[in-house]
Amino acid sequence: MPDLKEILSCFMVLFAVIDIIGSIPIILKIKNSVGNIQPITTTSVSFLLMAIFLYVGEKFLNLFGVDVNSFAVAGSFILFFIAMEMVLGIKIFKQKEGSEKAASIVPLAFPIIAGAGTFSTLISLEAEYHRINILIAVALNMPLIYLVLRLTDRIERLLGAVGITVLEKVFGIILLAISVKLFSNNIQFLLQ
Repeated sequence: MPDLKEILSCFMVLFAVIDIIGSIPIILKIKNSVGNIQPITTTSVSFLLMAIFLYVGEKFLNLFGVDVNSFAVAGSFILFFIAMEMVLGIKIFKQKEGSEKAASIVPLAFPIIAGAGTFSTLISLEAEYHRINILIAVALNMPLIYLVLRLTDRIERLLGAVGITVLEKVFGIILLAISVKLFSNNIQFLLQ
């Protein structure tokens, strides 16, 4: 039975972890690299990944002999390289022409929106809340994700070239710090 208090708590935690507002510079960077992104594809794939991971994620990773900590360390590397692109203005990820759909899935849906941090959070929430309430909270985050993805052109025009550059550098450093934290919090479990 859905519980409004649990749904609200899960929604707020997931909103903070997904951090779609803070991801705007990354979204703009990816959009400018590939020419366009597909908001409905990104939102749908993100929801699907989170819902699947909520129900079978840990078991699925175990099939490959991968634990959540290893998964988080791998995700931290991807975030690290995206952050380096943003901060240094270099190009590491190369996308083929016409690969908007691919870029909308990797790296946007995974690991930016539905990544190691989100997956770890889902596992943590499951220890405290009922699964149905977590799933509803995930679903409630999707319209916000879609809205931000859909409005990136307007956000870009509003900020202008200088604003985007400044935002990209600032959030690149923040993303770099997040990747280092994700790495350091999980590598210790792999070295034991």
